[in-house]
Amino acid sequence: MLYAIVAVYIAIMLGIGFWCRKHASGVEGFVLGGRSLGGWFTAFAYGTSYFSAVVFIGYAGQFGWSYGAAATWIGVGNAILGSMLPWIILGNRTRHMSKVLEAATMPEFFEKRYDSKSLKIVSAIIVFVFLIPYTASVYNGLSRLFGMAFDIPYEFCIIAMAILTAVYVIAGGYMATAINDFIQGLIMLVGIVAVVIFVVRYNGGLAESLFGLGQISDASTPPNTLNTLFGPDPINLFGVIILTSLGTWGLPQMVQKFYAVKDKKSVTRGTVISTIFALIVAGGSYFMGGFGRLFGSATPEEAEATGRTLIQSVNGKLAFDSIVPAMLKTALPELLIGVVVVLVLSASMSTLSSLVLTSSSTLTIDLIKPLSKKPLTEKRQVFIMRILIAAFLLLSVVIALNPNTYITTLMSISWGALAGAFLAPFMFGLFSKRITRVAVWVSFALGVGITVIHMFFFSLGLFPDLTKAAASLPLNLASPINAGAAAMIITLIVTPIVSRLTKVSNTAHVDKIFEDCGNFD
Repeated sequence: MLYAIVAVYIAIMLGIGFWCRKHASGVEGFVLGGRSLGGWFTAFAYGTSYFSAVVFIGYAGQFGWSYGAAATWIGVGNAILGSMLPWIILGNRTRHMSKVLEAATMPEFFEKRYDSKSLKIVSAIIVFVFLIPYTASVYNGLSRLFGMAFDIPYEFCIIAMAILTAVYVIAGGYMATAINDFIQGLIMLVGIVAVVIFVVRYNGGLAESLFGLGQISDASTPPNTLNTLFGPDPINLFGVIILTSLGTWGLPQMVQKFYAVKDKKSVTRGTVISTIFALIVAGGSYFMGGFGRLFGSATPEEAEATGRTLIQSVNGKLAFDSIVPAMLKTALPELLIGVVVVLVLSASMSTLSSLVLTSSSTLTIDLIKPLSKKPLTEKRQVFIMRILIAAFLLLSVVIALNPNTYITTLMSISWGALAGAFLAPFMFGLFSKRITRVAVWVSFALGVGITVIHMFFFSLGLFPDLTKAAASLPLNLASPINAGAAAMIITLIVTPIVSRLTKVSNTAHVDKIFEDCGNFD
């Protein structure tokens, strides 16, 4: 039954990819679907790109284990700060300014907004490099779930998913991903609700589940904290909310969804749909993950005493990415496991398609085309994008084949660098004439610099004593999540300050852009 469900889903997805091939002959059609998508399609494309196996398997498992029921706040933050507010504040303005600038990618926006080809080239390199670990994290989560459901080797899952993604994105471009996103979004909504119901019922209902969480404690978790409103560690919980919510404001694969919206009415409709979608999917995922300790045990002795599943370990450390698969295997009937597999496959494939499309279009439009000695035709550009999609997926597979790297670490590095570098100059650049080119360079340097330096000292395992000392502080300085959140907040503060101290290089250019953006339709 499981194989039949997945086979039907894959056949539908591939069929849509080939059917949409006619819409993907030109650059704008391949990258933005001709800027013709309404609110429903764009909202679902935004939501399904936002939430994937990274959230459902990685983040829900790790943060549910760490914060208990309070992890639900992450989903609420994703809905309000990560979905509703970006649509309200950035949606229509991004749609309009991207048309005025004739920009199809975020690096192209930086070039034309700040009159600098160098900004475009550097930002394109940042996009390509730091989307790779995010893509690898999606493969990681998806493969763990497939391994649980089908007992398929981890490596085979990763390679199969890469091939599947390549086929339907290369064939149909953005239009194929948007239609698939809509179908995938519906599956995600139904699946999450069903999973939450079964997980809560398995332990006797909501009241009994919360009581059970309150009885659990360890060296870092006092009793009666996993079932409280803000959990055992509200300070670091806040860091997770900031990274996973504020990050969407500066991620190219998220922001570019606004480029493709048809009109202002669609933005308004998309705001409501996207917020509700995030509240159900993200809120449901983290709420479910909050009960992970009722299903799994960290030690063999505890597993034997409680009858819970022993959570896998990697190099002596708890493998957080295996928590949710263990929960699902325990609480769900076989038929519903098939639905969940399709749910996570849906979420992950939509995110993967968005990531590879963003990366390939950025590299083609913002690097290869400007550096080409001969003019590139539309057909030639689309061909190059398709080749780059395959190359990007191959690089991601190589990283993902290391199963010892946590999903949350990979995603935090990606989001920290990208949103840390881009959020401030993009958001402020939409509304203010005073943001200078120098401030953009400073933001790029800080966002990438903070992430890379932190990764070197803490994520690579080169300085275990330093990592242990930093992790023991009230604000866990060894956490890549907190580093990513810090990168965003710092650049949001520094960018306007640097702009105050420097001058806009081409005021006439900026005045013309804002004049053209003055009349919203």
